[in-house]
Order: sequence, then C-alpha cells, then structure tokens
Amino acid sequence: MSPARPPHPLSFPDYRSYLVARFSSTLAQNGMVVVIGWQVYDIARRTMTPKEAAFQLGLIGVAQFLPLLLLTLVVGWTADRIDRRWIARGAVLLEAGCAAALAGLAWTDGTTLPALFGIAALLGVARAFAGPALGALAPNLVPAASLPTAIALGSIAWQTGGIVGPAAGGYLYASGHWLPFACAAVLFFLAFVALMTIGPIPRTALDRGANPWRQMIDGLRYVRRNRIVLGAISLDLFAVLLGGATAMLPIYARDVLHVGAEGLGHLRAAPAFGAAVTALWFSFRPLRSNVGVKMLVAVGVFGAATVVFGLSRNLVLSLGCLALLGVADMFSVYVRQSLIQLSTPNEMRGRVGAVSSLFISGSNELGEAESGFLAALVGPVAAVVAGGVGAMFVALLWSRLFPELRAARSFTTPALLDNPTLAPAQETKS
Repeated sequence: MSPARPPHPLSFPDYRSYLVARFSSTLAQNGMVVVIGWQVYDIARRTMTPKEAAFQLGLIGVAQFLPLLLLTLVVGWTADRIDRRWIARGAVLLEAGCAAALAGLAWTDGTTLPALFGIAALLGVARAFAGPALGALAPNLVPAASLPTAIALGSIAWQTGGIVGPAAGGYLYASGHWLPFACAAVLFFLAFVALMTIGPIPRTALDRGANPWRQMIDGLRYVRRNRIVLGAISLDLFAVLLGGATAMLPIYARDVLHVGAEGLGHLRAAPAFGAAVTALWFSFRPLRSNVGVKMLVAVGVFGAATVVFGLSRNLVLSLGCLALLGVADMFSVYVRQSLIQLSTPNEMRGRVGAVSSLFISGSNELGEAESGFLAALVGPVAAVVAGGVGAMFVALLWSRLFPELRAARSFTTPALLDNPTLAPAQETKS
C-alpha cells in the first residue's frame, strides 16, 4: 500500500496567514530594493564616474549586511527564546517605518546618499530579526511531512513578490518617486495584520539558567557539526557571493543595455520569474530523489547562466539568462531549505536560522558589495563573468569537500537519525 498523502499546507489557516505575510513583505522589499539601488547609482552618477558609482553600490550592500553580521547570535537566540510571531511582527513594522521615511524624503525631494545608507542599515536590522523568526516559524505551522510542499509554496510567494515587486517598483518610480515607498509601507502593514492572526505555536523553552552566550554559540556549534547543514548553507554563500549578477543590474540597465528604470524592473523580475515557475512545479511535484547531486548541478547552471548574461548585449537574451539563473537558484534554495529545516530540531531552528540568514545575506548583500567593488576595479562585465566562473568552480569544489551533499538522496533527517542527542526537546504551546 502506498503511504497516505500528507495534508496540504493550505489546509492550515495559520499557514495561509503566514503565506499572505510572506508575499506582502517580499513584494514590498523587492519593490523598495530595486528603487534604492537605482537611486544610489543615479544620484552617484550625477557627480561620479561609472566606476565610482559602482563603488557606491558596493557600499549599500555593506550597509545592509553589517547589521546582520553584528546581530546574528543575538537574533538567533531571541528567535528561540521569545515568541517568533512577535519578532516577525516587530520587524515588519520597522520596515514599514523605513518605507514611510523614504516616501517622505522622495515627496520633499530630500533623498540623499547618506539618508539612503542610513535607512538601508535600518532595513538590515529589520531583516536580521525577520529572517530567523519567519524561517523558524514556518515549520511550526504544518506537519513535518507537509514541510517540503510548504517550503515550495513559501518560495512561490517569495519569488512572485520578486517578480511583481521590481517591475512595479520601476513603474511606480517612473510615475512618482514617492509611490513605490508609499505602497511598500501599506504592504508591510498588511503583513503585520496577517501575522497578528496567527495563533499560538509550539515552542521549546530554553533553560533560563544557562549562559545566554553559550546558548547563542550552540547555534554555530550545531551548524559546524552537522555536515549537511554546513555544506548546504556554505555552498549558497560562496556561489551567490561570487555570482552576484543582480547587483550589477542598475549598471547594466543604465550603461550597458540602455533600458532605463523600467527596463531595470524587467531585469530584476526575470530571475524571480524563473524561480517562481520552478517553485510552482515543486509545489505539485516535490523533488524526491538525488536531491544533493541535483542541488550541486543547479549551482553549476547558475554560474553558467551568469557568464552568458555578463557577455550579452541583447535584452531578450539577457532576460532569458536571468530567468534560467532564477530556475537554478530556486532549485538550490528548495533543496537547501528542505534539508536544513528537516535536519534541525525545533529548539535550534532560531539559532540555526540566524546562522543561515547570515550566510544568505552574506551571499546577497555582501555579494552586492563584492560585485560593486570588483566592478569598480575591472568593470561590470568582467566582474559578472568572473563571478559566474567562480560559482561553477564552487559547485565542483563543494562536491568534493562535502560528500554528504552528494549522498543526500531524499529529504530525510540525517542529523537526527545519525545523532540521537540532537533530537527535539519537549515542546510547549504558548
């Protein structure tokens, strides 16, 4: 007899609320990020050379990454000790405030580089807390058997927001510089309302007599000991850190492809379109075999698509490469998130999620910084092509360094099966 099909995640009201919050906040974030990047580069180009302006794009990545780097241990421990719902609610309210501030600056023509850098840093703080809280919250809303499908649906919401957000941000900015930020503020508030409807969730109480710093370090220690988790998140870190083509999109839109702000929206939406289609496929046809090898191959395809995009001067070809890049990235994200969530006990998910968020932000924001700085030295085309080659090399190297990834055949819980001392502690409702 075939095993019973697990319940669909959408049959759980709390998960539906979570999905609304995930989509609304992602839509707002992507709409804001594309406009902030455009504003930084556009303002810098008024008084700087293209290479100097590219350096400013690198600095905006640093401004968003530093808060996460400094707060990783604290936010992970917080997500395991405090109600994750309230952490996420507070984070989206802070993001709403940042969006409102940017709208006010744009309305009064007061947008400056220092203001953009300061608000970008605040957004980094909000994302530092939101990432581990939301990541650790999702597995509490559905049974473990439904989690891979829930991850795919969450990725659909995330990637759909990534499709609509950049394009909408570009169009709204063309209509009025304050519009994308005002809309983002409304969407963040909608995410807050959706999170408020989520009921009590299972929580594991940490030993309040234990040393908090030791509990924080436990998250790092767990990641170091669990080869599946370490290999998966470090693969993403180095591959995307090197292959950060999206960081160069403002330069490509303005000075290489010459398509302007509206074209930038299309370029930013293309990877998310490919990723969303892939996530939709996985929501109906979850991946079941050779998941580790397929993740490594996907990272190699990600690097190859980055190389072709870097060399392209045709908008249609560039969009196609970015869409393929998104397909490969979603494939890797789906496998990585499923392996990490199913390999991590509930009482560790906040701290492990914080470490994972640090790696992800390192690959995104720090990757933007690396790409911007490299472009300032050798030019954007050479920077993108070199990054794509580097991503392919990382996939080959990680297949050797982490044979556990090649050996991962399906979404099981290898860490828990191999080490009973890591089994989840008793959960309580709060």
